Amino acid sequence: MATAPPPTGDTGDTDCVLDLGGLDALVQVLRSRGRTVVGPTVRDDAIVLAELESATELPYGWGVELDGGHYRLVRRTDRAAFAHSAGPQSWKNHLLPQRVRQWSADRGPDGELRVLSDRHEPGRYAFLGVRPCDLRAIAIQDRVLLGDRHRDDAYGARRTGAFLIAVECTEPGGTCFCVSMDAGPAAGPGYDIALTEVLDEAGHRFLARAGTPEGADVLAGLPRRAADSATRRTAAGAVESAAARMGRTMPTADLRTLLADSLDATRWNDVAARCLTCGNCTMACPTCFCTTTEDVTDLTGDHAERWSRWDSCYDLDFSSLHGGPVRESGRSRYRQWLTHKLGTWHDQFGSSGCVGCGRCIVWCPVGIDLTEEAHALHQEARAKDRPA
Repeated sequence: MATAPPPTGDTGDTDCVLDLGGLDALVQVLRSRGRTVVGPTVRDDAIVLAELESATELPYGWGVELDGGHYRLVRRTDRAAFAHSAGPQSWKNHLLPQRVRQWSADRGPDGELRVLSDRHEPGRYAFLGVRPCDLRAIAIQDRVLLGDRHRDDAYGARRTGAFLIAVECTEPGGTCFCVSMDAGPAAGPGYDIALTEVLDEAGHRFLARAGTPEGADVLAGLPRRAADSATRRTAAGAVESAAARMGRTMPTADLRTLLADSLDATRWNDVAARCLTCGNCTMACPTCFCTTTEDVTDLTGDHAERWSRWDSCYDLDFSSLHGGPVRESGRSRYRQWLTHKLGTWHDQFGSSGCVGCGRCIVWCPVGIDLTEEAHALHQEARAKDRPA
């Protein structure tokens, strides 16, 4: 049985500074230890997550312009490697793949059916550039998928083997609201190594600290120097500045209570008139975890396979019972997604299911903004409480 990864945090080791050569050495050391390094790189007019052979493949000098239903790469005036916010993919794509075969079955010449369970060896990944919001998202998925009642051992095996290198945010995007969800821009617990990028007159460098013994061991093998007070101050100031420049906010109300009390709000009709129920928000979300199974056969009927794949609460079949779908209207499906994400997730898993990354806003084809919807529901609730 796979076990949940142990909680991680600061080991108390002295922080250090890596230059650009040290960052590339980090990639090479991890590769020499048999890990596949995955990080951000520019491809197809977007910053995507892909295997890296060198730190030179990072998106130096690139930023992003984000808004509802809008994503665009923009050139920066500096050579920052991590001055961009969360892209279209999340680490969920590697820890909880979109489609996985569970078993296959073949009918032999004697007519006997032989079933073979798929047992894939989990890859040894090193994730470079994990944003604090995504670090929180991984922790949320750990609670969901490694809980006692409905444990996903395949996820557990992938998660236990993953080495996480967090990068604190110094440049929030136009749709970011991690501060409202207490998920950034500083890195919380869960990392093996945390980096903060610094660019000033003293040069281009990264303040690094270890969060686990393995992280400390990796840092010990890199060309580095002791951290100086100026680098620490600049790094801390950059993160504090990012916290003050979030592109979006959530209302200060208790969201769990707000959503529970807003099931009959008229605002749902407004969003239903715009929502295409395409499910893009759930596919881009780093915490949405719903899956379904599908069975397929070949034309002879002698070979069959069962696959697990991502599913979405926007799919009509998602809530289909013998009498038809439970949530037939677009209104009810959007309401289910938002109330679960911000409200009833607390009842199931002890926290919100949202980390403030803003992906659902960016990748909604009609630009629906869940922060705008939350504020609208809050205003409607306040209006009802006012005396006539």
